[in-house]
Amino acid sequence: MNSIVVGISDCRVSDDPEGVLLTYALGSCIGVAVHDPVRGIAGLLHFMLPDSTLDEAKAREKPCMFADTGIPFLIGELCARGAERRSLVVRIAGGAQILNGTESFQIGRRNYLAARKLLWKMGVLVSAEAVGGDVSRTVRLEVKTGRTYVREGTIDRAMTGRRTAGGGS
Repeated sequence: MNSIVVGISDCRVSDDPEGVLLTYALGSCIGVAVHDPVRGIAGLLHFMLPDSTLDEAKAREKPCMFADTGIPFLIGELCARGAERRSLVVRIAGGAQILNGTESFQIGRRNYLAARKLLWKMGVLVSAEAVGGDVSRTVRLEVKTGRTYVREGTIDRAMTGRRTAGGGS
């Protein structure tokens, strides 16, 4: 197993059949895990904020910091390696309300909604999610199989369907 760690405001794409993409500490951030099962290519994005207009200079420097620049970057990188948009399987995790239940900015919820809207506009549907709530998450994506696992606290589980833990939809 070749672990490829995806940091905050980062994105990695791999076609290594032994590769595993990992990202840690998804609080209000969102992890977007994408797999093309036909071509055996996978990518993982860890973005922090929904909209690059908050800081356009920062978006040019670090496009993976924002949903509206990071998601097209991820899909573009996958397609550049031969993935086809119609084959993509997408799973998302994160979007928690970590600070407190009355957080006025609701960054987690805004991140989740931005990701869903942008993916929909790009013609890419989300097949599974683990979003909302008040827990930090870790995501693991196996490049060869596309199996995606999420750890919430001490619980590890496969992402096979929709699950929103309050505040996500």
